[in-house]
Amino acid sequence: QVQLVESGGGLVQPGGSLRLSCTASGIVFSINGMAWYRQGPGKERELVARIARVGATGYADSVKGRFTISRDNAKNTLYLQMNSLKTEDTAVYYCATMTGIWGQGTQVTVSS
Repeated sequence: QVQLVESGGGLVQPGGSLRLSCTASGIVFSINGMAWYRQGPGKERELVARIARVGATGYADSVKGRFTISRDNAKNTLYLQMNSLKTEDTAVYYCATMTGIWGQGTQVTVSS
C-alpha cells in the first residue's frame, strides 16, 4: 500500500529550527519527484519546496535561503530542514509525490 508519513512537527520559537521527515512506503521512492506543501491558518495550500528524482531543487520565495529540501533514497525518506523560522511559517506541512500522493500532514507552530 502506498503511504507517506510525516513527522518532526512541533512548537518552536521564532528564529529556531525544525527538521521534518517524510517516510514513504509502497512506491519506488528513488524515481519519484517529491515536494513539501503547507497550509497556514486561513490560507490556501502552497508549494514550499520540491526535489526531482535527479536531485534538482526549487523553493518558494518566502522560504528560499532558510529551508532545505533533501532526500535519502536508501531510507525512502524526504526531509525539510527549516532554519530561521518565522511566525509566518506556522502551518500544517504535507509531503507529496509529484504523481499526487499525499501524506496526512504535521503541524508546525512558530510562536514566542
